[in-house]
Amino acid sequence: MHVRPAREDELHAIGELTVAAYAEWLDGERDPYADHLRNAEARFREAELFVAVDGDDRTLLGAVTLCPEGSPWREIGLADEGEFRMLATAPQARGRGVGGALTQFCLDRFREVGAQAVVLSTLPEMEAAHRIYTRLGFVRTPERDWRPYPDTLLITYRKELGE
Repeated sequence: MHVRPAREDELHAIGELTVAAYAEWLDGERDPYADHLRNAEARFREAELFVAVDGDDRTLLGAVTLCPEGSPWREIGLADEGEFRMLATAPQARGRGVGGALTQFCLDRFREVGAQAVVLSTLPEMEAAHRIYTRLGFVRTPERDWRPYPDTLLITYRKELGE
């Protein structure tokens, strides 16, 4: 498995993979957030979209969106922080280290560009993701938790890159 930039011809598949990865937290296909998750084309244009692929370089295992300063996809990152969103592992690839590999890629990428820390938002129910973040040195930052919608709580994590 390796991580590389997404290609335009993969955007539809990346969108569907992301929706499938988040399906258990959506209110069905009519959930408005499903369309947001599916919109890999916008993330490709307005942020940095990366994929984890199998050794054949074609089988998509996961995807993640890096949100540099100025990106409309950025939500909580401060000037010295990197931020990533929509980390998604294909359901059939769970348990293979895809989430950890994508998270480590984000850390390395933001370290390369001089970020002092990396932040992210996640649903409280995404416990498998929380285990990955904790294992990689992220700490909860409850003072930054927020609600994009009245009935949706997002909890936050941060990792100092000097560690």
